[in-house]
Amino acid sequence: MLGGVAPGVAADSAAMVAARRRSLDQGHFRPLSEALVAAALDAVAGRAAVVVDVGGGIGHYLAAVLDALPDADGLVVDLSRDAARVAARMHPRMSAAVCDVRQGLPLGDGAVSLLLDVFAPRDGGEMRRVLASDGVLLVVTPAARHLAELQGVPGMLRVDEHKQRRLERSLAGFRLAERDAVEWRMALDRAAARDVVMMGPSAHHVDPTALAEALAAFADPLPVTGAVDITRWLPAPD
Repeated sequence: MLGGVAPGVAADSAAMVAARRRSLDQGHFRPLSEALVAAALDAVAGRAAVVVDVGGGIGHYLAAVLDALPDADGLVVDLSRDAARVAARMHPRMSAAVCDVRQGLPLGDGAVSLLLDVFAPRDGGEMRRVLASDGVLLVVTPAARHLAELQGVPGMLRVDEHKQRRLERSLAGFRLAERDAVEWRMALDRAAARDVVMMGPSAHHVDPTALAEALAAFADPLPVTGAVDITRWLPAPD
């Protein structure tokens, strides 16, 4: 596990990591995991691979990919030491490094076969540098309907309506090869709904008391929509 966190940048707390682990262990995001694994299998196409999950948190999605790729090794890079401690024990072929992905990646040029970026910050220049010339980048971003039923929670972040434009700008060194929309439904009791809110960046903005009051007014269980885009990017010619 490496150091390298820029001062003043908010990492996911131990409480956020615990909420994420409970939510993912309960299978609420399994359809996303299955779709990402299918995309990874197609991208690697039977080759031995080095797979890196940028901003990969506890390594949940990378572990699923490694289970499907028995000849691959994986690395999670994340800002949170609490998340990286979990990721380092998540899979026997997975390691973890702590760093701010916006400040550079601790990897050599062209060292990576497959890059994953699931709801995480991106530095297109660094991603292009570390990805092999025949490598693939898979990016997961929230769609407009993602967690729409929880938008009434005070402080809950909304999906940026210009997210596609921002994504393309952030990946100037790549060309878009494919886009797949994945949507599913979750039935969340109040504890699970709280975890879904508190596992992501909204946790930095939501007051726990206001969250409890908002959830008390919701149905129990609450049907919640998961909706994401999985995009496949290839290195653009130099």
